Amino acid sequence: MQFLIPLLLVVVLIYNSIKILMEYERGVVFFLGKFQTVKGPGLVFVLPIVQRLIRVNLQTVTMDVPPQDVITRDNVTVKVNAVVFLRIVDPQKAVLAVQDYLYSTSQIAQTTLRSVLGQSQLDDLLSKREEINAELQRIIDQQTEPWGVKVSVVEVKNVDLPQEMQRAIAKQAEAERERRAKIIHAEGEFQAAQKLADAAGVIAQHPAALQLRYLQTLVEIAAEKNSTTIFPVPIDVLSALMKYFEKKD
Repeated sequence: MQFLIPLLLVVVLIYNSIKILMEYERGVVFFLGKFQTVKGPGLVFVLPIVQRLIRVNLQTVTMDVPPQDVITRDNVTVKVNAVVFLRIVDPQKAVLAVQDYLYSTSQIAQTTLRSVLGQSQLDDLLSKREEINAELQRIIDQQTEPWGVKVSVVEVKNVDLPQEMQRAIAKQAEAERERRAKIIHAEGEFQAAQKLADAAGVIAQHPAALQLRYLQTLVEIAAEKNSTTIFPVPIDVLSALMKYFEKKD
């Protein structure tokens, strides 16, 4: 019985000194309050009382940036939210350099989002999304680098516009489509006129081509089972007859 209590103490001591770290985890070890080393993954031994182990997850973390009210460079108020993908690359800095790296990164992401989008115009915010995302990622990653945090991706998710601005953009898009339609129609008329001018030039050089065109028209009319028969009369003949009758009068 006298050996039971020491044996239990030894078992409890060994149990508390054994730590198992997963492949995606690292352990920051402190010895009497001072940083000692980074251990893991796998089986790690930590002396109770004198040593302390803090687990650090190295997996990529997805962080939502709350919606922010932003005034763009052209004085349009929008509500924008984003998502940030980050991970720990230096467990020592993540524990020693910052108290809560997730909260700190979230605050920097919010302020950077308002600052960068406030320097952009609304058209750039809607059309140049990739460039803005790259700029946000660069700035946030530069600020979180001393904490051992790597920001890999920043994506602007939603841009909520006021109803008045949505109607204005819709009218602008409608006017742009009408402009394109008119230009395409004008280009078609221009190309058709060019082709007609080329055809007239060919017929002027080869008058027999006009007779062939008449015959082709008759074939097309006959293919529709039409009972009407058309006899094409050249305009030159009609002109000659009119001149004859005028002279006779």
